[in-house]
This record gives sequence, C-alpha cells and structure tokens, in this order.
Amino acid sequence: MDKFSFLNAAHTAHFAQLYDEYLINPDRVEPSWRAFFQGFDFGMETAHEDDFEMNQAAAPVAIPEHVQKEFQVVKLIDAYRTRGHLFTKTNPVRERRTYEPTLDLVNFGLTDADLNTDFNSGDIIGLGKTSLKNIIAHLKKVYCESIGVEYMYIRKPAEVKWIQNWLHKNDNHPTFDKDDKLQILKKLNEAVSFESFLHTKYVGQKRFSLEGNESLIPALDALVESAANKGVNHFVLGMAHRGRLNVLTNIFGKPVKDIFSEFDGKDYEEDIFDGDVKYHLGYTSKRKTDSGKDININIVPNPSHLETVGAVVEGIARAKQDMHTPDDFSKVLPIVIHGDAAIAGQGIVYEVVQMAQLDAYKTAGTIHMVVNNQVGFTTNYLDARSSTYCTDIAKVTLSPVLHVNADDPEAVVHAMNFALDYRMEFGRDVFIDLLGYRKYGHNEGDEPRFTQPQLYKAISKHKNPRDIYAEKLLSQGVIDNTTVKKFEKAYKSKLEKQLETSREKENTIITPFMQDEWKGFEQATEVEMMEKVDSGVDRKVLEKITKSISQLPEGENFIRKIKKIIEVRQTMFDEDKLDWAMGEHLAYGSLMMEGYNVRMSGQDVERGTFSHRHAVVKSENHENEFILHNAIEGAKGKLEIYNSHLSEYGVVGFEYGYALAQPNTLTIWEAQFGDFSNGAQIMMDQYISAGEDKWKNQNGLVKLLPHGYEGQGAEHSSARIERYLQLCAKDNMFMANCTTPANMFHLLRRQMLVNYRKPLVVFTPKSLLRSPRAVSSVDELVNGHFQEVIDVDGDAFAKASTLVFTSGKFYYDLLEYREENNRTDVALVRLEQLFPLPIEQIQEVMKKYGSKDVVWAQEEPRNMGAYAHLMLHMPETRNWRVCSRNMYAAPASGSSTRSKARQARIIEDVFNTNK
Repeated sequence: MDKFSFLNAAHTAHFAQLYDEYLINPDRVEPSWRAFFQGFDFGMETAHEDDFEMNQAAAPVAIPEHVQKEFQVVKLIDAYRTRGHLFTKTNPVRERRTYEPTLDLVNFGLTDADLNTDFNSGDIIGLGKTSLKNIIAHLKKVYCESIGVEYMYIRKPAEVKWIQNWLHKNDNHPTFDKDDKLQILKKLNEAVSFESFLHTKYVGQKRFSLEGNESLIPALDALVESAANKGVNHFVLGMAHRGRLNVLTNIFGKPVKDIFSEFDGKDYEEDIFDGDVKYHLGYTSKRKTDSGKDININIVPNPSHLETVGAVVEGIARAKQDMHTPDDFSKVLPIVIHGDAAIAGQGIVYEVVQMAQLDAYKTAGTIHMVVNNQVGFTTNYLDARSSTYCTDIAKVTLSPVLHVNADDPEAVVHAMNFALDYRMEFGRDVFIDLLGYRKYGHNEGDEPRFTQPQLYKAISKHKNPRDIYAEKLLSQGVIDNTTVKKFEKAYKSKLEKQLETSREKENTIITPFMQDEWKGFEQATEVEMMEKVDSGVDRKVLEKITKSISQLPEGENFIRKIKKIIEVRQTMFDEDKLDWAMGEHLAYGSLMMEGYNVRMSGQDVERGTFSHRHAVVKSENHENEFILHNAIEGAKGKLEIYNSHLSEYGVVGFEYGYALAQPNTLTIWEAQFGDFSNGAQIMMDQYISAGEDKWKNQNGLVKLLPHGYEGQGAEHSSARIERYLQLCAKDNMFMANCTTPANMFHLLRRQMLVNYRKPLVVFTPKSLLRSPRAVSSVDELVNGHFQEVIDVDGDAFAKASTLVFTSGKFYYDLLEYREENNRTDVALVRLEQLFPLPIEQIQEVMKKYGSKDVVWAQEEPRNMGAYAHLMLHMPETRNWRVCSRNMYAAPASGSSTRSKARQARIIEDVFNTNK
C-alpha cells in the first residue's frame, strides 16, 4: 500500500495550513511533515509540470493531483506575500520596472483551467474554500494595488501572522466614513493651497515644496489623532527641508505670519543669535486633538546634513520617555521623515537603525516615512542606490515596509494606521515609502528638465493629489462641485490675513524649542561663563559616596582583580590620594545626591577603555551587573551608563538629543580614543557648536576625549584639539584639558550647578589615569572650585627667567624633567580651560613673574594643538616662544621610538633658555 495514500482521504485544508506554516517558519512544523514538504519543494523545483513526482525514501511516489494543486496554490499565496510588492500600482508618474519571475499562474504549475476550481487554501487568507479566481483577486487587492508590503523576512511568526491578519481585513483597503474622507480632503487642500500661495507670493524663493507628496499632510494628521487616542502624548518628529514648512504650519500649527516674516528676510528680534534658514527651524506646540486629547508635539531643528536629525530625534524621545513615561515608552512616539536619496545614501541611517532594540537607545519603535520624489537633487534613483528600494535599510532590523502611491491619500492614511498599530503592538520600527514626485527642481529656482526631461514632461501633465481625490469623492457622492472651492477660498483667505499681519512687524521672532523643559534656565554670555562656581562638597557626603562605591554586593562572586579595584577606592579616600577615577565617581555621586541624573554612553565606557572606571561590575559566575552608584544612600538621582554599539556619529547625535530634552541630567559621551570623535564631526559642526546660535537651543552635552602622546601612533594620540577650538566663538562652548582629579571633579559639577547649559569638551588623559602624580586630596574636593589656570609654583620660582604655559598631560613630562635637572629658573603654569580663554588670569600670571622668556609648550605638532587658538584670542602670544613638534600631516608617528625622541626634543627645547 502506498504510504502516502492518506493524502487521498484526508481534508486538504489541513495540509494547506501545515504547508503555509512551513513556508513561514519551517522549524515550527513537526519534523516528519517538514521532511515531507522539503521533498515536495524539491520536486516542485525539479519535476516537469505535466509529470510531477517527488523522490521520497528512494522511490518515486506520485502525489494526488488535488493535493498537489492545493500546495501549488499555497505557493502562489506565498509568492504574493513575498513578491507582490514588486507588481503594485505605487508609482504615480512612472512605469514600474519589470521583475522576474512574475506572479503568472504558469510559474506555479497552475493554468487558467484551474481558475474556477475551489481550493481549501482559501482558508489561510480568510476566504474559506473558494475558487482560485477569487483567491487571486483577493491577493491582488491586498498586495498589488496602491500599497505594496514587505514583511515576509520577519523571523517572528507571531508578528508575521499579526501582519497578515491586519492586511487581509477588507482586502487591505480602508473603510473610511464621510467625515474621515472630508478630513483627508481638508488636509490635502491645506497642503496644496499652502504651496501654491507661497509659489505666487514669493516667486523663485527656496521653499523645498512638498508638491507631489502632499498626502504626507493628511497622513501625519491621521497619525497624531489616532496615536493620541491610543495613549501617545508626546510626539518627536525630525525631517529635512522637503515639505518642512508645510508640516510646520498644517500639522504643528506654527503661525503662518511667522513663516511669512522669514520669507521676507527680516532681521531677528534678538542680537545674541544669528538664526537659520526657515526650513531648518524647530518648533514645539501643545495642541488638543479632535477627540480632546492634550498632546505635546515637537519638530526638531535640523541642518542641511540630511538624516543627521534622526539620531537627535531618538535621543529626545528617549529622554522624554525616561522623564515622563518610564514605565510605558509607547506614550512617546518618534517619527522620522526621510528623503529617498538620503535614506539610501547616508550611513547615519544605519547607525540609528541599529539602535532600535538596544537597551541604551531603544524608544519602543519609530515610524519612518520616506518622502520619495524619485530623484536626489539631479540624480536619478537608479544612480542613487544599488538596492531595489530606498527603504531596504529596514531589513536590518526586520522592520515591515509599506510602499504607497502618494496619489491615493486614503491608501496613505491606511498605511499610516498600519504603521501605528504595528508600533504600538510590538514596539518596533516600521517604514512607509511614500512614492510621489517633485513638481519643481530641487529648489524652486532649478530647471529639472535639464536632467530629467521625460519625467518632468509627465509631471507637468499630472494632476495634484487633492484634485485627483476630489474627483473620486465627487464620483462617490461624498462632495459636490463647490466643496473644494470653499475649502480653498477659506484657507487662502486665512493666509492672506496672516500675510498682512506679518508685514506689520519689523523683526522675526524665533520661538525656543521645547520651552517647558528649559524653564528656569538663562542664556549666558562669556561673562557668566567665567564666573566662579562654588562646587565643593561636604566631606561627610563624600565619605558616604565612597563607602557605597567601595563595597561589592554580598552573596555574589567577583574576580579577584575587580575586588581589589573596588576595595582600593576606600583606601585612596582614607590615605587622601584620590586618582582620576575617584574624581569622576565622586562628581557623579555628589550630583546624584543633589537630585541630578547622570547618563553616559560610548564604546567601552562601563569599564572604561583604559580599565579605570568600572562603573558597572559583573559577578563572576552569572555576569549579573551592578552599578554601585545606584546604591548610594540618600541619592535622589540615578546613574545610567551603557556601552554603545560601534558608532560615533549616531551615538553623539543621540546623546545631543537626550541632553536637549533633559537639562537636569549630566549627559556624557566618551570616545574610546579622542581621535575617534572625528567620526561624529558633523554633529559637532552642525549641532553642538552652533545649535544655540542658530536655533536658541541650549545643550549641556559633555564629550570626554582621551588625549595625550604616549607613542601609540597617529590614531591613538590626538583628539584634534585644534579642530574643536576652531569652532569656539563668543559663548558657545567650554573646552578643558584638566590635569588633576579635583579639577575634573569641579568641572563636571560646575556643568550642572549653573543656571545655563553649554556643551563641554574635555580632553581627558590616558597615562595620568594611574599616575601617582595626578592625584588630589579630599580637601581639594571639599573646598575648591574649578581652576581655569593652575599656578602652584612657590617662592622658589618667583624669579624664574622663563615662564612656560602648557596644558594637559604634557605638564607632568615637563615637571619630571625640571625636577631631575633642578631647574628653578623655569616656572610651569597649567592652562586648564582652553575656552572661554581665561585671558585676564593668564595676564595676571605673566605680570606676577615678569619673565622675558614666555613659552607655549605643547606635545602636538605646531599646526595642531592650541597654539593657533592662543594667537587668535591673545595677540601677544605671537611673541611667545613656541615649543612643539614640527608641522606634520599626521598627528603622531607610528614608531614609539621616534615619538619618544620627538617628545624629548620638545622638552629640551623648553628648557633651552639660551634661544
């Protein structure tokens, strides 16, 4: 008897369900069935369609035709799920590329003769037993019309099943009532009318119009309304310039008169900042949704560096989650709007996407939306990426993608509803590819026909999405011939009034971003930045902190080395010799006692690149993690410290965003080596150094950059001090190169104790972390404050003929040489704060010594380091004698022998006072 004869008698619906499960997740299917289906698939691939057999147990066994057909229909269904997105009607102005194989019946061993045959496979898509014709019609509606869906690469069957159930409701088409449709039309009208109004009133001015993708506006409107009903009360949105003005006015409610003032090029009301172009500015508003929910919505300021803002969005969202909804991250929704060329071309997208499920950076799912106009400036999409879709980055995190025709606003809103439901259900990212076009050139002054003549010939004849949708609603009897004209007249009348109002004002007023978070903080000039801050801490408080961070939890096993490292903390305190790590730890602990939180991330920060920090300790047997700071008795704040993924650009952007939303958290990013921070140089240039000047945004982010020449080569020596100092102007940042644990302690505390926030860059040591010279007493933490200049040479050096200013670790090299050679004719002074430059203190020291030979000494080559900065801010330094390495292209030699020789020559040069 044929051992597969049971296939003739059993109900084929069961086999179809099993085969469908096998196709989605083979491991969930019972092994014998899995082997059977593997054999079937093999047979499908190798057998002739008219004589199908499969090889099982070394004997050919014919599968009953009706069962074989059922399996082939399941294969067809699977193909629509997997490849249906390649055969959609999602491009409004271009024919789709041709993909092979197609979804034709012949590719699945089926023919037109099977169309009227009923198949139990209809069960797996919710149709029950039905004809192949009905199955195909359903699949085409679900997968091949205005929405194409990619999701079958997701590895969690529960997610796949949820998606399929969602899509198969109403054939993946919306069921909007009349009010819903009128709201979509209203928002479409606002989007279209706003752009046409600006096009008429400000001819030729750059506005980076949304025309061709106006359905973004009803989609965002629906997202905000629906998300608020699901409990979301904070929205954080980031986007580049394309369509930003439209979003600002029609979603965020920014007064149009303010936008008109920006178009008119008026000066700013305040002199203390320079502002930015209108399509880069941020905005925060509180609004009430149509259903009466109070929400807070933020659009993050951004530079022209596309996709940079995504990292900042995630940081702000996480900060708001930690602050407002720590038990339910879903209540804060990050939204990132991308350009098609940018999301495919910019590496920062990958860095941010990789954050999505990491403990340090997760935000319970981001909704990504691509304003896809099929061209990047003048570059066609075929020249802009190798991937099929611009959104293929989504597959990194197995996120579903919906490709949607921007001319079908109901489909766009429907896709947005899917994205929201998926995010709220699974706390994961989801992508929407809004496929439209760009009506004009990159900016409104460009001629797009130079580079895309055929495309723009088609676009010139194409109706806008509002008019297309209005015709549809008119045919459905939802509106009459006057509806759109009434909407347009009312909206344009409002714009005309706002235009008149704007022209009555002389200046442009810029509203600060996230004002609620920054209540009580003042903007500071150089004067306030140079004021002394009492940052000392009572000794008893320091004792309590030390006791907590010197004791490992009981009942856990730790390796011997970690026990010694932790125990020695108490010894250092008792012996009054605090090293660098203790200076840090006591700064964090004392701030926590005063109610501040501390957050740090970066590569290897938990232990510290140089094994000095050990803020997180792990048990030996189970690797249980403990942060001893969080056990400090009486501490009101919390320490969170995370090893980051191998990213600088994305992580620095995230932490900048975090600090932007949490001014009462000491937010720190530490580079593995200071040299590596140049991987995040865009964040430094566009946000950290200039954010307050451009956007009125204060930010207290701290960057710790290990720096110092210890013969470790060109990439492990210099944090490129010169680059940071070149960005310094007026009152935008603090720059420091500390030499003692006490000064580091006071520097970190000052960062939080003042009533303003400025970014702080600290060039931290490597060799000094364990140097017996670089220690501080407890009293220096109790009674001191941050010292911008340290001059501790006593009476023995009062008549020194040479006065040497230096900074950082190099001071100790000079000190060692001076002691070995008993050179009391050379005074050494440390410049601890490089910006704002303490000019008056430097001048006082020079007056005190009265030395004719004044030296600036640095380890770095002459064209690097702080020398050029000193000349720029203190013209008299041009007359100083400079001792440094020669000018080089690379920061340091790769040979440790050569490096030591160069270092020795600088030191000898410093003490060669006969020059």
